[in-house]
Amino acid sequence: MFKNFLNEFKKFAMRGNVIDMAVGIIIGAAFGKIVDSLVKDVIMPPIGLLLGKVDFSNLYLVLKAGNGDAPYNSLAAAQAAGAVTLNYGLFINAIISFMIVAFAVFILIKGINNLQAKMDKKEAQDAAKAAPKTKVCPYCCSEIPAGAVRCPNCTSDLNK
Repeated sequence: MFKNFLNEFKKFAMRGNVIDMAVGIIIGAAFGKIVDSLVKDVIMPPIGLLLGKVDFSNLYLVLKAGNGDAPYNSLAAAQAAGAVTLNYGLFINAIISFMIVAFAVFILIKGINNLQAKMDKKEAQDAAKAAPKTKVCPYCCSEIPAGAVRCPNCTSDLNK
């Protein structure tokens, strides 16, 4: 029974969809780290500079002071003192990261859909070209156009 279970699991794990999904998850995690760095290190510093040298990762609201002297110089100092904080700057960074990832996925899916539509159109054109142009009359066995409804040779009605 256990051997059967292992064989079934092996078949499942080695299927193409499972492997593709695993690769997608790994690449997605790496892409997420790249986007986080893009937001934190490239996008937010100029935005913060334009808004008066604001560091979004240090935007927080103290809900309950900790052991140290308030006000705190940074979010790290507040957390080290044990303060309870509402980290809305990190939330803004997360929203921007999500928007970038969502946009990238949208562009990817749009490209895949366009490619699939082109492939479907080509397949339909190939099928139309491959369709027979003639057929055989079932009454007199002569070759006639595929769209004919009456045989020109024996005048039989072909719609019966």
